[in-house]
Amino acid sequence: MNYVNRFLLAFLLVAAAAAQTPAPPSGEAMLKQAISLHQSGNIPGAIEAYKNYLAVKPESPLALSNLGAAYSKSGRFEDAITQYRHALRLQPTNAPVEMNLGLAYYKSGQTALAATTLEHVHKAVPNEYQPALLLADCWLAMGRNKAAAALLTPFAELHPDERALAYILGTALIRDQQLEKGQIIISRILRDGESAEAHLLLGSAKLSAQEYPAALQDLARAVELNPHLPYVYSWYGQALLRTGDPLRATEAFRKALEANPFDYTANLQLAILLKEDNQPEEARQRLQRALQVRPRDPDARYQRSTLDLQTDHLEDARRELEALVKETPAFTGAHVTLATVYYRLKRKADGDHERKIVQAQNAETQRRQQSGENVK
Repeated sequence: MNYVNRFLLAFLLVAAAAAQTPAPPSGEAMLKQAISLHQSGNIPGAIEAYKNYLAVKPESPLALSNLGAAYSKSGRFEDAITQYRHALRLQPTNAPVEMNLGLAYYKSGQTALAATTLEHVHKAVPNEYQPALLLADCWLAMGRNKAAAALLTPFAELHPDERALAYILGTALIRDQQLEKGQIIISRILRDGESAEAHLLLGSAKLSAQEYPAALQDLARAVELNPHLPYVYSWYGQALLRTGDPLRATEAFRKALEANPFDYTANLQLAILLKEDNQPEEARQRLQRALQVRPRDPDARYQRSTLDLQTDHLEDARRELEALVKETPAFTGAHVTLATVYYRLKRKADGDHERKIVQAQNAETQRRQQSGENVK
């Protein structure tokens, strides 16, 4: 066989092999395959397929958003957040993607970021029910009870049969001491018969009114009817504490945190109990989680400062308490503890100064009590 024939034969063999090798899928086909895997429930396969597509077309808002949804479905919320934020940089006005971002923050316990994102979504689509409901729940977790109640009140008229809305609105009203309005919501729920939601709202209202044994009875019934109801164990734990049962309260707060690791009240109250039981390491973890939900909350910050005092982190305690008394000068407990810290640091003059503030505040409180004024 001469050289030309050998060359032609080699060319034909290569061509035949190439004809038998399937061409790589186009970008559009790759995206369709990823979506198909996603829709069929093959989330790991979908994640890989979206990543392969984005390696070719990295600036696709649709693929980025879908990858974020797949990550969220897998519980990989930080990865989901990264993809959603990238998608929003490309399409800043995409409300559904921003809603998904807010939901990922919400599910991962990043309540403040969830609230900021959902507030932006709510402004863009003020009549949409779901963003408003989630935003109100975030505000409730952050202690913004009045804002949550004001946000949901108009929706309650449009969605009178939505139990989740009634529950969140009723809780916000009761926490904001709007007990009469809260009672209207409770009555609305009671019309449907006995329910865990109704007993929880009744119990929380009685707890706010310092009717502790009655509150405990309602909250125990709420737990019995639906132990998975959000915040039910948190309220139940508070009632147990108020009726002198710290051991069962500890158990209730732990159950609350099994359901929602970012329950502010359960984290804070459990931290206090752990601190009293001389378990400082876990107490600090619980306080850090509480402050993740409400970063500037004075109660959680005060408890952290008392923990720092207990564990001889005196400078940390001093810095926190000095900030607290500057921000909330009427916080008598913070002045008392700051005086103790100053004395431990051999700063007697500063300690004496704080003691004088405490004495003046106590005298003013006594005067107002004797005159019948309301003392908060």
